[in-house]
Amino acid sequence: MSFVNSAKLSQMRCDLLPVDVITTVPVAAVQFSPGPELADNLTKIISLTERAAEEGAKLVLFPEYSLHFTPRMSRETVTRAESVAGPSVTALRNTAHRLDIYMVFGFIESIPGESNRGYNTVLAINPRGEIVASYRKVHLYDAFGQRESEWILPGDIAEPPVFWIEDLGVGLQTCYDLRFPESTRWLVDGGAELVLVPAEWVAGDFKTHHWKTLLAARAIENTVYIAAANHTPPIAVGNTSIIDPRGQTLATIEYSEGAIRAEISRETLNSVRKINPALALRRFSVQSAEFDK
Repeated sequence: MSFVNSAKLSQMRCDLLPVDVITTVPVAAVQFSPGPELADNLTKIISLTERAAEEGAKLVLFPEYSLHFTPRMSRETVTRAESVAGPSVTALRNTAHRLDIYMVFGFIESIPGESNRGYNTVLAINPRGEIVASYRKVHLYDAFGQRESEWILPGDIAEPPVFWIEDLGVGLQTCYDLRFPESTRWLVDGGAELVLVPAEWVAGDFKTHHWKTLLAARAIENTVYIAAANHTPPIAVGNTSIIDPRGQTLATIEYSEGAIRAEISRETLNSVRKINPALALRRFSVQSAEFDK
């Protein structure tokens, strides 16, 4: 696999930051097809992280369900779940520390006392090997003939899962969350200027169009960068992408396994928000409480 190089906002923090606070953050996003064998997936993730670090990435993003995946969820899905203190997460924490890089990936998290379902969890690990953010998927994929909730419990709605690379806010969401614009705005209100979307965006009629359109829309309407890592076809639509706050695709890989890289630029963020101060001009806020039943 090769890397292809491409040329704290909240509702109360819509003022522009000075251009010289940070310059750029090089981000890599990986597209691959995890399989049912955890050891094989772990080996591939570590190898690709080593490559990302060699190529100069400061952060590497992997897809949803990176440690274990089968086309249809089953009892095996739950039996392969691990805790955040388990051996796989520990191995990836050690990798991030060894390579001095941020790592973000999705996996199935076990739930103490629960043998029938797990969480669909995304973890962010910093270069010291510390977990700096975690997110349990809120919007489960009970659509298009799928029933993720048969095997996965939704996460609780708490504080926005945002971590910081210097002064750059980085938010986490997962796959189907992309169809709910308030999810991204919630992250932006929590300080996110780069939103990471690990996904297994299932293939189907119009699904590639939906994926590309929603990624661009979330970037444009929030004036943020979006980095999305997907599985390869034929199960998923591929098209792992990094998009800037104007909705411009900086880097993408369509169907093959591989990785892309792009620079997240403070100068671009400031410039776009100066021309289009939509966040400062909005009249509505997003509430993080669940709707009344």
